[in-house]
Amino acid sequence: MSAQVVLLVEDDPALRTLTARALQQNGYRVRTAVSGAEMWTAFEAEPVDLILLDIMLPGTSGIDLCRMIRQRSDVPIIFVSARGEETDRVVGLELGADDYLAKPFSTRELVARIRAVLRRGRLDGRHGAERASKALFDGWTADFTRREVVSPTGGVVELTGAEFDLLTVFLDQPQRVISRERLIELSRNRLGDSSDRSIDVLVSRLRRKLSTDKGGAPFVTVRGVGYMFNAAVERP
Repeated sequence: MSAQVVLLVEDDPALRTLTARALQQNGYRVRTAVSGAEMWTAFEAEPVDLILLDIMLPGTSGIDLCRMIRQRSDVPIIFVSARGEETDRVVGLELGADDYLAKPFSTRELVARIRAVLRRGRLDGRHGAERASKALFDGWTADFTRREVVSPTGGVVELTGAEFDLLTVFLDQPQRVISRERLIELSRNRLGDSSDRSIDVLVSRLRRKLSTDKGGAPFVTVRGVGYMFNAAVERP
């Protein structure tokens, strides 16, 4: 199997070299960029499996780059930044990032985060052998093999890896109240560094993406406890 490709977008020369070397030593192929322009050149040159994206970049910021990437691709994105406050992590999640790693970080933690994000597809592939390949709810179709959701009108709704993984948790336990703590526990291996706030952000994004003109998405907030997926789920 060919090595997975990581696109590292980092303007600090020393950190870029050290990070690229560490990833290569762990079996990844690394393409590097120091700005948004270089990132797009590398991104379009060949498929990449994951983007490590610094927030503080010259010219276009990582925040804006993430927003533009999400308009055209669901490639996994991990933000890497010296700004580790909760508000920055929440902004990253809201924009569609799959994880957020604050500087300074250890090589071991970085590699672990990358592996956690990249193995989501493989985990769901194995789970797909045990569950039906699709789930139907309120006219929507979740395809676990293709990792996509199709609306009642037939359009494909793009979800990030973290969003799809959380939706999978809800579809496995429909019409049951699930506490935030339990959602974190069930999702931790797939969502990485989860927290109450990150779960709230992901549910908010799912509500927005799975709403239609005829009604909102079937996520019910149970005050002080967590959430319930209030729809019948069929497994054809």
